[in-house]
Order: sequence, then C-alpha cells, then structure tokens
Amino acid sequence: MLIACYGFIPAGFTSIASDYQEEAIDLNRHIIEHPTATFFCRAEGESMIGAHIPPNALLVVDRALKPKNGSIVVAVIDGEFTIKRLEKKMNSIRLLPENPKYQPIEITEGMSFEVWGVVRAIVIDKPE
Repeated sequence: MLIACYGFIPAGFTSIASDYQEEAIDLNRHIIEHPTATFFCRAEGESMIGAHIPPNALLVVDRALKPKNGSIVVAVIDGEFTIKRLEKKMNSIRLLPENPKYQPIEITEGMSFEVWGVVRAIVIDKPE
C-alpha cells in the first residue's frame, strides 16, 4: 500500500501540504525490512513510557535484527514476555525500563532468557 508523502513540513506553523506532495511511500519498505521475520504486538503497562511506548502502542518487531546494547527488545524471561531496553556489559545483561517507577531486570544464571526481536517502529493510536 502506498501512502502520500508531503516532504518536510515545519512543526512551527500550519501549512497546506496537499499542494506539495513529493512522492508515495510504501511503509512496508521503510518499516518492515524482513517481512518473514517481522511481527506486531501491543505494549501493556507503563514501564516504557520514557521511550514513547505508552500502553496499547503497536510495536513492529523484527526477529532478524541482531539486538545491540541500547536496543529496545521484546524478550522472554522464564516464560514471561517483556519489552525493555537491552543493556549488555562485559559479563552481564540487564533489561532496563524507561520509567523510574520500575526496576531493571538483571539476567542471572539459571534464568531462561531469550530476545525475541528488536522493536523497529512504534505506532501510537490516536486518542479517542
């Protein structure tokens, strides 16, 4: 599906952008790099609001991307899913929330841990 792109629009004042359509954009090409390895999920809770992931945000998650230090990931810890920022140091892995009300999760020996994918895009539904 192609969607009209109106180029760059200043955020400081209103503009009639419809006269300035530059191109049509295929969102699949820009957001979904690996279609067979990409899935969508919805965020639950408020632990990632500082990363602009409010409750019910739609996340585009790519399982083909290698998680890097600082990536926002979907992870499974002891059978439970979570969305957090990955912190990899010398001999440790932590999952960091983006809300000071929540504590980091340190991955320790004996825990079952897997990164399911890297969050590639966040879609926030319009307020009702």
